[in-house]
Amino acid sequence: MASHVVGRIGTVIAIAGLAGCASVESGSSAPATSWYTARDVIGDGVFSAGIEGPAFGPDGALYAVSYGRDGTIGRVTFDADGSARASLFATLPEGSTGNGIRFGTDGSMYIADYSGHHVLRIAPGERDAKVFARMPQANQPNDIALSPDGTLYASDPKWADNSGQLWRIDRSGTPHLLEAGMGTTNGVEVSPNGKHLYVNESVQRNVWVYDIRADGSIGNKRLLIAFNDHGMDGMRTDVKGNLYIARYGAGVVAVVSPEGRLLREVKLKGQKPTNVAFGGGDGRTVYVTLQDRGAIEAFRAEHPGREAGL
Repeated sequence: MASHVVGRIGTVIAIAGLAGCASVESGSSAPATSWYTARDVIGDGVFSAGIEGPAFGPDGALYAVSYGRDGTIGRVTFDADGSARASLFATLPEGSTGNGIRFGTDGSMYIADYSGHHVLRIAPGERDAKVFARMPQANQPNDIALSPDGTLYASDPKWADNSGQLWRIDRSGTPHLLEAGMGTTNGVEVSPNGKHLYVNESVQRNVWVYDIRADGSIGNKRLLIAFNDHGMDGMRTDVKGNLYIARYGAGVVAVVSPEGRLLREVKLKGQKPTNVAFGGGDGRTVYVTLQDRGAIEAFRAEHPGREAGL
């Protein structure tokens, strides 16, 4: 979620639970195991309140936007003893502000640029971001997901009226509007087998699932789960297809099964998680960016992520 927009989910008046669909209360999760205990990786204030991303690169480093200030990308490296340090990796072009990050199979970094209305790309071995997809009709490219075949999907919220759109971006960089008139589209992710697309709406608290057709288009939209409180931001799947959803304002990461069942909620130190990414040597460490702390926390999960930087 971009941190500079008016009417973001932290200031939205609570909306009643939706009738006729699956709902869960935030306190109804299963007890956490010893795996799911959050710890600090990067402490308070190293990143700005615009911290987002995050994503593991092929070099084993963790990348997140807004290192020190907006318009930058930070790189987090890990020592042999497990300690971490952050440094400046790249400064984005003037007028650009990064949000979601994903890495392609060739090592290219893709960055949602919400203020420039682009998706940017940094080629392997480089640090300069160039426009990959021009999206002048987009409200605010926010989070992106990369399908196994290289197709990108982008959420596109309009916080001023709590609406949103959904885009597909071909491997050539050509954008296609998939759906308009949605709620505040935010987190977006693809299932491990590449057959399903998940999109959440922050203000409306819905998570939708679509079938992905052979040509990259989507259909058969249905509600996966809805929440009764707080908002949602970025999300990722593990290799079993479970969704790990940043619950903005709730201070938790919700783990939801492919059938839409809330499996657990992982309590964080911060209250405003913006996104999650899997990484570590076995792909089972979940890294969480926190807007209210400008920090990164992590916890261990039972299953590796489908994109784990391995």
